[in-house]
Amino acid sequence: MDTPNVGIPEPLARRLSMAEQHAYLRGKLSRRKVLAGSFATAGTAGGLGLLAGSSGSAYAGRPARPPAAPPAPVRVDGGHVAPFGRHLAFGAEPSTQMRISWQVPFAVGNPYVRVGLRPWELGRKIPAEVRDLRTPSLSKKLPAVEQYYLHAALDRLTPGTTYYYGVGHDGFDPAAPSRAGTIGTFRTAPARPEGFVFTAFGDQGVSYHALANDQLILGQNPSFHLHAGDICYADTTGHGKDTDTYDARVWDAFLAQTESVAKSVPWMVTTGNHDMEAWYSPNGYGGQSARWSLPDNGFDPEGAPGVYSFRYGNVGVVALDANDVSYEIPANKGYSDGKQTAWLDRRLGELRAHADVDFVVVFFHHCAYSTATHGSDGGVRDAWLPLFAKHQVDLVVNGHNHVYERTDAIKGGEVGRPVPVGASTDPTRDGIVYVTAGGAGKDLYSFPAGVRDSYEGRVRDRESVRTFHWTKRRLPDPDTVEWSRVRYTGFSFLAVEVTAGARPRLTVSALAESGERVDHFEIERGR
Repeated sequence: MDTPNVGIPEPLARRLSMAEQHAYLRGKLSRRKVLAGSFATAGTAGGLGLLAGSSGSAYAGRPARPPAAPPAPVRVDGGHVAPFGRHLAFGAEPSTQMRISWQVPFAVGNPYVRVGLRPWELGRKIPAEVRDLRTPSLSKKLPAVEQYYLHAALDRLTPGTTYYYGVGHDGFDPAAPSRAGTIGTFRTAPARPEGFVFTAFGDQGVSYHALANDQLILGQNPSFHLHAGDICYADTTGHGKDTDTYDARVWDAFLAQTESVAKSVPWMVTTGNHDMEAWYSPNGYGGQSARWSLPDNGFDPEGAPGVYSFRYGNVGVVALDANDVSYEIPANKGYSDGKQTAWLDRRLGELRAHADVDFVVVFFHHCAYSTATHGSDGGVRDAWLPLFAKHQVDLVVNGHNHVYERTDAIKGGEVGRPVPVGASTDPTRDGIVYVTAGGAGKDLYSFPAGVRDSYEGRVRDRESVRTFHWTKRRLPDPDTVEWSRVRYTGFSFLAVEVTAGARPRLTVSALAESGERVDHFEIERGR
């Protein structure tokens, strides 16, 4: 890891929260010093400044300022500035709302989205919001960077409808015949429950394995995808310390890699420990807020972008930020002052009471139950597991450990019912199944010494695993468990087939990078 140009002495860093790290960096790297440096984008190298119409600085911690006029003779031809990194996300109402986000490498004028019901009739034109993001040089080998992210909110859409869209700006019109190859599509959620598929994983990064998983996901034709945090690994260490320097350019590579899927499949992300980047905001999430437009119905949509919920058909989905409760990596522990957990209690109750909701799925980063490298996080268990039991959550998906691991149904901290490969479980009777789906593309972890992979065709009825969980004192506590049902150390992801109607059920499968199914089970309620 590079030695930071500026930093807090290591003994002090261990005691600093994310907010304290942000304040220290902001003081050390003053606005005067940052602006004196050169930013590694062609637009700012030419003196182009902000995009026209930018609201400026909420994401970089700077006061708003008007766009800077390009000094002669610098000119940028908008027709030669191609958008990239398109990614979709639902609004709070997936049947009528879609958020389209993308990136441009230079300053452009009047960015927008065109949308219509046919690729040759993109009649509706929606202006885009610009969120510019400035990152100073945080280590000797990293340049300062300025990035431009654009976002358009599409509301009042028709449920269950396929739309065509194109992103553009002055000089680049996606409706022009020469731009036909840039047109994307999306489909809104249905007005009434019907069958569909969604996919999920965590810990993706940028790699050939991540790209391979993306292509396999596209082959599942999912209605949406859940990303359980540690999105791109611009921060390679993720310790929650000032020594966690991050290369903002990795986000460019990630969004370009993911575009082949995320331009048509809503990519619903939450926050991992590698996604805290202290420069941008006191909780480190300013960068995420600049790059993503997610549902705004969490307890604090501006300060906690990875906390939200939505309903698609007969499934309610809740995204959480486990950095708020983690014992293992406490840099952001308690930043919501309990507001996230109180919101979770209310939201789970609302979803469970909804007439159309058969299943509730929760996803977040740190593991409630896992035996791999990071073990289990006792902070997650203490804060949220009582609420999951209270509201009879049906499925919990985590990342953090770079493996696939799945529990039996857990009730009251014990095995409520064994769930071998291919079995069915009832959360109202048996308890909750927890899945670690951290094999999305980053370097894989392993299980404790002597613990065997145990997947389809290799499951044993009982196998005790010696592992640990993190305690409130931030110490690993030895833990002998019998709830670890399926383990797999290859790259993989989840595909969940949802059935509605007279016999609603979730059919959960884990698919390896080869396409092989390594695990599957069913969830049915009250049968």
